[in-house]
Formats: sequence, structure tokens, C-alpha cells
Amino acid sequence: MPRVLLSSLLIVLAVPAVADADAIPTAALAAIGDLGRLNGQALACGEMGSAGQAKLLMIRHAPKTRRYGEVYEERTNQAFLAQGGDLASCPSAADFASRLDDLSRRLQSLLPVAQTATQKPPTP
Repeated sequence: MPRVLLSSLLIVLAVPAVADADAIPTAALAAIGDLGRLNGQALACGEMGSAGQAKLLMIRHAPKTRRYGEVYEERTNQAFLAQGGDLASCPSAADFASRLDDLSRRLQSLLPVAQTATQKPPTP
């Protein structure tokens, strides 16, 4: 009898953890993935200002969970490797700025952050 009770208790305790993992909005993960891709391409193209702004958006908007961090890192690495050393096909700084601005608005709608007096909004 105690084993049945213990097993039941463990199942009940495990269900909320599984439910929380499934509760991550797909649109939010997609936006973080797009941010990671932009970051990887910016790094490969030597656009350190754009890469820094992408990182700042990640820090400000993404919940501090393993899943969000993994998606960002995976997409960053994929984009960096895909761009390779082909600097001729790198987007312009203005293109990076425009993409960052679009992602900033998208992230604000999906994963809003309350502005405080000490925070500065990201500048593209």
C-alpha cells in the first residue's frame, strides 16, 4: 500500500512540471529563434553592434529558462556556421538595424518587459 501511495504522489508532483514545459508559447520560441539567427549572422559578419543589441533583447525579453536559452544558442550557432566566412553576402548595417527593430516590436508583444526608470530601450 505505501508504494502505491508514493507512486501516486510522484505522478501528481510530476504533472505540473510537464505542463509548464508544454506551456511555452510557440510564437515566443520562434521569435527567440529568429533573434538567435540574427545574432549568429551578425557575429559572422562582424556586426558587433547588432550582435550586442540582439543579446540585449534576449536578456530583456526571454524568460530565464533552459528552453529559451537553448533555442537562442542553437539558432545563433546555426546562423554563424551557415554564414561562414562569406562576407560578400552579409546584410548591410541598415538591414540588421531594421530586422532588430522588427524583432524588438515582436518580442515586446509576445514577451513584454515593463520599462523602469533605469532601463533604456534598445536602440537599433
